[in-house]
Amino acid sequence: MEQNVAKFVEEAAGQNPVPASMSIEDIIEQSIGRINSTQILQAILTALAALFDSQQTYISIFAHAQPTWHCTSSNANSKISCSSNNNSNICRLSKSDWAWDSPNVHTSIISEWDLECASSFITGFPTTCYFVGCLLGGLVLATLGDSSIGRKKLLCISFLFMSLAALASSFSPNLWVYSLLRFLCGIGRAPLTITSIVLQTEKTCKRWRSQLIMIGFINISLGILTLTGIAYLTKASSWRNLYL
Repeated sequence: MEQNVAKFVEEAAGQNPVPASMSIEDIIEQSIGRINSTQILQAILTALAALFDSQQTYISIFAHAQPTWHCTSSNANSKISCSSNNNSNICRLSKSDWAWDSPNVHTSIISEWDLECASSFITGFPTTCYFVGCLLGGLVLATLGDSSIGRKKLLCISFLFMSLAALASSFSPNLWVYSLLRFLCGIGRAPLTITSIVLQTEKTCKRWRSQLIMIGFINISLGILTLTGIAYLTKASSWRNLYL
């Protein structure tokens, strides 16, 4: 009896073999299906984060630039004369002996707040605050996308927070308020990159995943190029207009 039962089980197993187990990746691929317009649209919209992210990261190159200057007089009674080829040390000259080349003294935070003779620690302090904000924002906010808030909401909140901080930066009355706003901008910017990359790829089949994720890296370059163009168009105006 027992031999007959064992023989029946073996014959049944041979006729109806147990299907091989599927991996998690195979299950995900089956549920995603082929690429469609919705996936492409989501990838394009989320990739915009990289464009504005790169603009905020590199904007200090233009807003904190050292403006060019020229001699306005050659005072013979002065112990140090102003050299016409600008080889003189601007910090050792009298204010009446030189002037900025641009008639608008607000083209940079250096010229507006008289930081031409300040230490590198002072002139680099706003940029340092920005990247410290990026560090703290990444540690504190990056995990919220996988927990309570969700990635899409976190992306929108980060966009709004970064944009408002950048907008407020254009109304800064002094270096210290400006540095604080750059710090807040860095906090808002921190979750953008990782959140957008996940949103670009999580609903895309692996065949097209690498192509769609390249949209974000292309936008990084576009952000730098557009920032350079905007900075060129506003080079004669205040650095505040660049932020606006």
